[in-house]
Amino acid sequence: MSMSTPAPPRATGAQVVPALLGLVRFQHTVFALPFAFAGALMAQNAWPPIGVLAWILLAMVGARSLAMALNRLVDREMDARNPRTAGRHIPAGRLTANQVRAFALVSLIALLVAVSQLPSITWWLWPIPVALFVAYPYAKRFTWACHLILGISIGIAPIGGWIAVTGQFAPAPMLLWLAVALWIGGFDVVYALLDVESDRREGIHSVPVRFGEVRAMHIAAACHLATVALLVLAGAAASVTWPYYVAVAACAVILAWEHLHVRPGDAARINAAFGTANMAMSLVFLVGVVAEVAVA
Repeated sequence: MSMSTPAPPRATGAQVVPALLGLVRFQHTVFALPFAFAGALMAQNAWPPIGVLAWILLAMVGARSLAMALNRLVDREMDARNPRTAGRHIPAGRLTANQVRAFALVSLIALLVAVSQLPSITWWLWPIPVALFVAYPYAKRFTWACHLILGISIGIAPIGGWIAVTGQFAPAPMLLWLAVALWIGGFDVVYALLDVESDRREGIHSVPVRFGEVRAMHIAAACHLATVALLVLAGAAASVTWPYYVAVAACAVILAWEHLHVRPGDAARINAAFGTANMAMSLVFLVGVVAEVAVA
């Protein structure tokens, strides 16, 4: 008689919170959060009030958690058919779709509470990132440009930080937005190398599926070259000095390492680039901006 492997127990009670944090990869909030804080610091080349930084933090956590929850909900059936993602919380049965929907609602409320405490323009702008959060998981079913849509949605972080302090748009945060959008889009192309065969079976569109793995790496490299150039231009628009440019140079080195390190088909190297290198880059950039404020 054959024996089947029992499904993992569903999270209940106190287990739900850590399960939800695992579902949204809470630690990956560090990708965009440093850029939001950097935008806030660069807005006036000074430290904003601690209360403003706290509301920016809440807004970013709420936005990031909402985005990931929506992505996991939309993709749950497809994730169940992909061996790499079948162990995720919803397809594995550790969380129900309704639990994740409730978490998405709580995350949206956290975002709305935060923006209600920031300049009034943020209240009118919040639907834009939320619409992009909804659009991304569906976009990959229709276009290989889905990576850029993801980048544009996360790239809003420095604009959000800037507007939270000044209540106004300016050229520098717009350039930072484009820089972060291409950075995120580029490494999402790299991450998509993990799922090329599964994406082809599912009819999912991605740069590796459309152009092949080698050309996908070239496209990601071009995105990251543009990222460095845009970071330099953003610094010029904000009239920064040498600490900022030292940080940008360090970011360029990290991105170069990422592209020298990654090999299509090598999951360990891709995961290292996706996690370690990208978190290091965002933190290095923030350190450079903090140093810039310190010497101003």
